[in-house]
Amino acid sequence: MAVDIPAIVKPSRLRSRGGLLGECLAEFLGTFVLISFGCGVVATAVAALPGSGRAATPTTIFLAAGDWLLIAWGWAFAVAFGVYVGGGVSGAHLNPAVTLAMAVRRGFSWAKVLPYWFSQVVGALTGAALVYLVYHQAIAAYDHAAPPPKVNGRTNATFSIFATFPAAYYHGGIWGPLIDQIVGTAFLLMLIAAVLDVRNQAVKANLAPLIVGFVVAAIGMSYGANAGYAINPARDFGPRLLTYAEGWGSLAFPGGVSGVYSGYWWIPIVGPLIGGVIGILVYDLFIGDVLLVRAELAEPPEPGRATAVRTIDEE
Repeated sequence: MAVDIPAIVKPSRLRSRGGLLGECLAEFLGTFVLISFGCGVVATAVAALPGSGRAATPTTIFLAAGDWLLIAWGWAFAVAFGVYVGGGVSGAHLNPAVTLAMAVRRGFSWAKVLPYWFSQVVGALTGAALVYLVYHQAIAAYDHAAPPPKVNGRTNATFSIFATFPAAYYHGGIWGPLIDQIVGTAFLLMLIAAVLDVRNQAVKANLAPLIVGFVVAAIGMSYGANAGYAINPARDFGPRLLTYAEGWGSLAFPGGVSGVYSGYWWIPIVGPLIGGVIGILVYDLFIGDVLLVRAELAEPPEPGRATAVRTIDEE
């Protein structure tokens, strides 16, 4: 804004906010916004629309691709707004996989990795708690109307508002969902690197957060149904903690539905961390290094050094 806005807390009393503490606060708030809108749109699709009489029955969900598009675009806006909130202070990683990849290939301080991760998980947990506060009546109504199986009266459908699970066609296998998370997060970091690379066709006019949101929408539409496209350890783990505390029990930890999948909780953590590093390495190998070499070739010679003169014979 163009006006001079005074600080709420005098800088002299809290100067530490100008450093790592301020960055962690930005990561917390940005991730809080991300989860508040992201899990909020899933709560709308799964519980609020059916429960409010806006669907055919109190348990009618996901009968058409449009239901999935609602969620995909909802998460896209959630990411964009979260990045807009925290980007000017912390860079708005909002995702441990992004933080790790930036430390591996973009010079981000390794000393900040764990504080960023902690802030992201706490922000995600708090955002999930807000969604539960707003929608717990709708969630309870859905769980009451839905048929078994249930855990402590809770269903896997309402669990999916907060955290992810694999499709039944994996038959409880580990490798399919793990590869899915690696691939999805690899695309996320590859495209984030492209969007932010000023040597490439970097996004201008502060539109990068919106484009990153589009990236998340594209991943959701292309790879989302396999395992819910967590592609962010904090996005899954923080809300998963909330569901465990609120009675979803084994659906959250260790993460399972009898006869379908079990022990799933670690896959949306490990898969994205691996995939993020792979994605940024692939971008640098195929694109980043090429752009770097071209930039070096285009640089003028150092003072005092002459450029090579090509003769007619050489031509």
